[in-house]
Amino acid sequence: MGSGWHEWPLVIFTVFGQCVAGALIVMGLAWLSEKDDAIKARIVRSMFFLWVVMGIGFMASVLHLGSPLRAFNSLNRVGASALSNEIAAGSVFFAVGGFWWLVSVIGKMPPALGKVWLVVSQILGIVFVWAMTRVYQIDTVPTWYTGYTTLAFFLTLFLGGPLLAALLLRVAKAPFKSALTASVSVLALLTTAAVIVLQSNELATIHSSVQRASALLPDYGSLQVWRLVLVAAGLGCWICPLVRRQEPKTLALFAGIILVVLGELLGRGLFYGLHMTAGMAIAG
Repeated sequence: MGSGWHEWPLVIFTVFGQCVAGALIVMGLAWLSEKDDAIKARIVRSMFFLWVVMGIGFMASVLHLGSPLRAFNSLNRVGASALSNEIAAGSVFFAVGGFWWLVSVIGKMPPALGKVWLVVSQILGIVFVWAMTRVYQIDTVPTWYTGYTTLAFFLTLFLGGPLLAALLLRVAKAPFKSALTASVSVLALLTTAAVIVLQSNELATIHSSVQRASALLPDYGSLQVWRLVLVAAGLGCWICPLVRRQEPKTLALFAGIILVVLGELLGRGLFYGLHMTAGMAIAG
């Protein structure tokens, strides 16, 4: 039993990767809809931080390997292994999106090609998150082998991605339809709360011949409450100014994304802490 933080490299990799994929979608839409070339250039420059965060996530994932020098061996079974597919999808997303950013920031990207390239990068981000979810669809791990896993990973995209995008767009001084995007994150938060309740009920029915899923994390309920508090507080830093019809301050958005990421890191740690194998028999 434990909090799952022993898998901290994977916790960081999955949460950071999902937040970056979500942020690229939102920032990409802002860039595509913008007509002012000066503003578009500022948006592109601010995207630099997306790839920094993605790079940190990949560095963390390498630390999870037994021998980081053999990291490329994880690509040996692309198409046959969910893990290889995840690393491949993430690498392609990082490479394609990062190269689009590099060529765009130096002003060498043709406008028409840039739009298509950006859309492809956004789609690859979604594929990357989907590939992540497939790694944990293991029929011998009943606490992961559920649709809640897929839903939770995509909910992180909708919780952290838009807020990270709002922060970077604010830094870029770019116009942004915050209210509409914030409402998506609020809906994601409500869905997350529902998933926690439903999954908690399901955990009570899962057991093997040697252990019960509900006993893996005795503080599961209270820690999930703290997770929701952190995420709600983070989104509040973004939403409260909007309710007062004011532009959120950069510092408030920065504090908000820190709180949301901390909440999602906590939730992902709980996810890894729920690992159990079917054993001799499984019920539920």
